[in-house]
Amino acid sequence: MNVQSKTVTGKALWVTEKSPDLDNLLIDVIEPAIPQHGPGQVLVEIRAAGVNPSDVKASLGHMPHAVWPRVPGRDFAGIVVDGPAHLIGKEIWGGGGELGITQNGSHAKYMALPQAAVREKPVNFSMEEAGSIGVPFITAFEGLREAGGVQPWDNVLVCGANGKVGQAAIQLATMAGATVFGVEYKPMEFLGHSAQPIEMFDSSSQDVADLVREKTGGRGADIVFNTVGSPYFEMANKALAKQGRQVFISTFDRAVDFDIFTFFRGRHKFIGIDTLALDSVYGAKIFDVLKPKFEAGVLKPFPINPEAVYGFDDAAKAYASVLRATPERVILKP
Repeated sequence: MNVQSKTVTGKALWVTEKSPDLDNLLIDVIEPAIPQHGPGQVLVEIRAAGVNPSDVKASLGHMPHAVWPRVPGRDFAGIVVDGPAHLIGKEIWGGGGELGITQNGSHAKYMALPQAAVREKPVNFSMEEAGSIGVPFITAFEGLREAGGVQPWDNVLVCGANGKVGQAAIQLATMAGATVFGVEYKPMEFLGHSAQPIEMFDSSSQDVADLVREKTGGRGADIVFNTVGSPYFEMANKALAKQGRQVFISTFDRAVDFDIFTFFRGRHKFIGIDTLALDSVYGAKIFDVLKPKFEAGVLKPFPINPEAVYGFDDAAKAYASVLRATPERVILKP
């Protein structure tokens, strides 16, 4: 059935200009025409879509390459409703750096998607669980891959362990058998799933670098996955083992003090990950690797709290909660 031949409408979020702040997010709810999918694309009916910090930051004007106006949203789960016959009806999941940034995204009832990005969701996932995976796991997977992969003998330190990317990185690292530590800015238990217990450090009252070396027999962290950036930069460098790698995905301050001598004598590597550069087709290839692990229960989806599942009329509240450090994975449902 060609959905475009019917008088079907659906809501979408619509961002036309930079919002002044989290208390005054300029996010409209509209009823647009159903997207016209072109050659090599399908039309997806969105059933659930995660809200990521990058979605919110884009609405605040922090993503200079974001195109205005647009429908935001990078992650999705839904059903193919138009396109090649063999794809129609498939329940799919995904995420991409182009979605909601340089083209209309997933915070809508309908979205056009490349056929090459179509991947069936895990059979054991609800739509809400499938729609929550995208950016956090794509970012964590790509960061660890660029760092050379995680080995069972590695020590891994995750800064911002209770953020969604931090939780995903810890799942992937513990699945690989590594010894993993987490750090937060205050005393906290680890809130996510892991294949082994996670020892958490408090950067406000503990010397995290010294503790990492103490716990690893003086060796330090082979990989530091720094999801926060500048606040942990100096500590993370001190915690790095010889030939250690530090992965960055975000920051508060753009300029930091840098000890070049320690860097080259330690044979360290810094790795920057920008998943806005990874489109939905690239993300689909990562999902090909992760899907069997999710279906086998080796990896777990984020728990879905019904109170963190929002309709479009509450989109501004949903968006603001993400940057106000809610512990929940925030989901939008058209």
